[in-house]
Amino acid sequence: MPDNPLPDHATLAAALGPVIPPPRPQSTLEPYRDKIKKWRAEGVEMMAIWQRLQEDYHYPGSYSSVRRFCHRLNPPAPTAVVRVHTAPGEEMQVDFGYIGKIYDPRRGKMRKAYVFVATLSHSRHQYAEIVFDQKIATWLALHRRAFEYFGGVPRRVVPDNLKAAVRKALLIDPILAEAYRRFALHYNFLISPTRPRTPQHKGKVENGVHYVKRNFIAGRTFADIDAANARLKIWVKEIAGARIHGTTRQAPWQVFHTVERAQLQPLPINPFRLLAIKPVKVHRDCHITLDGNYYSAPHRYIGQRLDAHIHEKMIYLYDGAELVASHLRHSGTGHWSTRLDDYPPEKAAYLKQTPPKCRENAKKIGPATTKVVNTLLDSRPLDRLRAAQNILRLAEKVGPKRLERACARALYFDDIQYQRVKQILNAGLDHEPLPGKTPVVEPAVPFEFARSAQEFFPQNGGLPC
Repeated sequence: MPDNPLPDHATLAAALGPVIPPPRPQSTLEPYRDKIKKWRAEGVEMMAIWQRLQEDYHYPGSYSSVRRFCHRLNPPAPTAVVRVHTAPGEEMQVDFGYIGKIYDPRRGKMRKAYVFVATLSHSRHQYAEIVFDQKIATWLALHRRAFEYFGGVPRRVVPDNLKAAVRKALLIDPILAEAYRRFALHYNFLISPTRPRTPQHKGKVENGVHYVKRNFIAGRTFADIDAANARLKIWVKEIAGARIHGTTRQAPWQVFHTVERAQLQPLPINPFRLLAIKPVKVHRDCHITLDGNYYSAPHRYIGQRLDAHIHEKMIYLYDGAELVASHLRHSGTGHWSTRLDDYPPEKAAYLKQTPPKCRENAKKIGPATTKVVNTLLDSRPLDRLRAAQNILRLAEKVGPKRLERACARALYFDDIQYQRVKQILNAGLDHEPLPGKTPVVEPAVPFEFARSAQEFFPQNGGLPC
């Protein structure tokens, strides 16, 4: 062994010259470079590019070749990630993605459309549907159809901070939209919103939305939304569900059916059905107007706006997250649903004087008052209820004894109208005897002087000062 040490790498490089790289054969995808660039610019994902090359050009290469070629065209910046593993049936991530305009056959025009994607975090199996809005009723209906498609309910749902799910996005304890909160209670799952501006925290569904947009939507046109959803339903099962997932290395459809489906919570017996949420205003009569019918709300909300949650059989009125009133929903128009407690106390007390209540209160006053009230209510009770109520209210001002005598006088002269009874009391005629009747003698009331006689007649015989 020689005593001289071996030269270092720099010495060898200087002596031997630059390293000549081995010859690299031209990529089999080079003839399709312009086509691949165009697809990538349109947002088509690499898996879809590989599939279209196979279908349209009979490309014999592998998906890995397409992936490497696309990365050479646009090298991705390296980033560090942490993969979160989820137990079967534990979590579902949900999100919307804008996909452009699609024809709406019901309105007869092109409209902005969004794809809703729900991804089970363990199996990566998806439910997807295209809709025209992100309203609360749509949001809840999509959840319900996703649960029915999966045949069960996960224990936790991770949404983004859209208004249909979260009223106020906070780092800790976000304020949930009331309809979504009630929906979660009905289906027994926990709502776990992502932190604001952190879409990577629901990366499974983010990737799922991108996968739908790039593999199913990009580069395709559809006759209308119905045709798109019919084809999407097949695509979710036969393409997205059958592919080997890049992370799990298994087919989502197979993992779902063999492992995850059995771990989901059972569906409730009755589905949660929220038809719509509409803003309504409380008018001066303590009622809101909804679909041609009238529903009462507490008088303290007069002039303010509430949210009406419309279900198939019920109407719920909310002030933010506070439930302020509930009513059975009327069919047709022109119906009134009124709770007397929604009126101010003085008006509610007046309205509570129903015909049976008026008859009961009249008996407590005396036979004449009872006869007057019964006579009014026996003939056209709805028209004369107000008159009976007003007569009974006179007892609050003059007392039951005077009202009883006034009613007796009104009966004697066969004029029992409210105005006549009131005139008798105002004129003091209730103290006058009826013709042929013995006058009513009021008991004598002894009088006492406030000052003694000695103050007026001093014992010294002098005059008072």
